Amino acid sequence: MLEVRNVSAGYGRVQVLWDVDLDVREREVVALVGPNGAGKTTLLRALSGMAEVRDGSVAFRGRSLRGLSIEQIVDLGIAHVPEGRRLFPGLTVRANLKLGGWRTKNTDLERVVELFPRLGERMEQVTGSMSGGEQQMCAIARGLMSQPELMMIDELSLGLAPVVVDEIIERLPDIAASGTSILLVEQDVDAALSVAERAYVLETGRVALSGMAGELLADERVRESYLGIA
Repeated sequence: MLEVRNVSAGYGRVQVLWDVDLDVREREVVALVGPNGAGKTTLLRALSGMAEVRDGSVAFRGRSLRGLSIEQIVDLGIAHVPEGRRLFPGLTVRANLKLGGWRTKNTDLERVVELFPRLGERMEQVTGSMSGGEQQMCAIARGLMSQPELMMIDELSLGLAPVVVDEIIERLPDIAASGTSILLVEQDVDAALSVAERAYVLETGRVALSGMAGELLADERVRESYLGIA
């Protein structure tokens, strides 16, 4: 579905990524993990048209994404849930969700309410008054309203209690099984690798390790560097 080959990217004179290779397949959860400053957010921004791809190729279902606008990339079926959620805090949950479905003219809230029943109880509440966990649920649900084939989620656990992270992250396989593959950027390496099928470890702008998530979770280097287990 998504093929990233030898991608280098950055901002202005600053290069952040070097020769990154990455794939996301149909109905799959893929984790992208690594330390702060590794370039994880930059990679998502490059894939969604918000950062410059300087070299390499990015293809979605065989079509190059290089040179396309953010809107064109969304129309191809890619949704980006950014770090910090970026909801409209003065609007209700219902309004935020409907805005998510605006380009595809999707007004059906049933699917996202089934995934996140709590949103069904908060439809008329302004999102700025909700808890961080509820806001993250709303951000993911808003992304799903565009009916994407690929959803990229940046730092799902940011600022959330572990129990809330578990509640949200356990929904990701269901989302993938229903036809929306997921590329998950996450600092909670244990949580990310526990839910993903495959994973990539990004360090200083390069892919340092990749493979099946279970194998990386058992890898001594990953356990020592990211899980604090010697």
